Amino acid sequence: MFLIENNKLTIAATDLETSITTEIEVLSDMDGSVAIPAKILLDTLKALPQQPVTFNINLENNNIEIVSAYGRYRLAGENSQDFPVIPEPESVDVVTVQTGVMQQIISKTLFATSNDELRPAMTGVYFQIDFGKLTCVATDAHKLVKFAYRNISSDISTSFIVPKKALNLIKNALPNAGSLQLSFNKSYAFFNFQQTKLVTRLVDARYPDYNAVIPIDNPNLLTINKSDFQNSLKRIAIYANKTTNQVILNITGNSLTVSAQDLDFSNEATEQLTCNYEGDPLTIGFNAKFLIEMLNVLESEEVKLELSSPTRAGILMPVEEIEYEDILMLVMPVMLSH
Repeated sequence: MFLIENNKLTIAATDLETSITTEIEVLSDMDGSVAIPAKILLDTLKALPQQPVTFNINLENNNIEIVSAYGRYRLAGENSQDFPVIPEPESVDVVTVQTGVMQQIISKTLFATSNDELRPAMTGVYFQIDFGKLTCVATDAHKLVKFAYRNISSDISTSFIVPKKALNLIKNALPNAGSLQLSFNKSYAFFNFQQTKLVTRLVDARYPDYNAVIPIDNPNLLTINKSDFQNSLKRIAIYANKTTNQVILNITGNSLTVSAQDLDFSNEATEQLTCNYEGDPLTIGFNAKFLIEMLNVLESEEVKLELSSPTRAGILMPVEEIEYEDILMLVMPVMLSH
């Protein structure tokens, strides 16, 4: 929907679950509003080079004419009165977060959310606000990310689940600098930054008790260069079974052997890396795709992998921590086939 008031154009779009509103300054000769079909409008603007465009809108029949340096394009609009009402913040709590922190939160958690619609809670990211600390958790039951940021301005303690789609939209719209105001009530979360507002309906479900699945006692500690480990996994994964993506880590002394085989096609590969290892010799299988994704979002040069046994989850963490940030990733093993 386009709404013009005093040379200010407000554009709003919604799919009834998520809504975005943004404002820009324009030149107009009168006020008014019209609903414009989004796809044809976007496709037209994308196909035009950077240049001024003029919209001539007939408010009696909602017909729209777009004029560019190349020509004229006519399309039928709709009455703006029929546009859904976008929820307004009512009885909300408010937290202020730097946009850079929100970008970190989204990029470090979103990949671990589930696509399983039968478990709606896990399709979103769990936000837990505890006064000055914001903890965000995402899991799909095979991997889990817990990212905590300890420097926000808030005097409340609460939690809610934000859908994946809304976070994807925010990630693409967020400016690099500035702050974001996050308001929320029982049903909606409102993200407000610069001239943009995004409203999303929260996932109405209970989040699983994620702390219960994080193993506490992990006596075996592997420390390794992140990019060496990641590049090795990428090469070895080419030879892994395409269904399980299983790679085997064989750790003994200060040596890590990464191997995979795909018996269906007689493919196999092995690489040896140096590492620091404290603990008993251990052989454990993981999904290479999950490990690569997790290493991708860690910014530390070295990473540590805490392990206890071949059947229990491994914990992946950065060695160098960033101020105010704590990140912990959990990955379930792929059972070794004998």
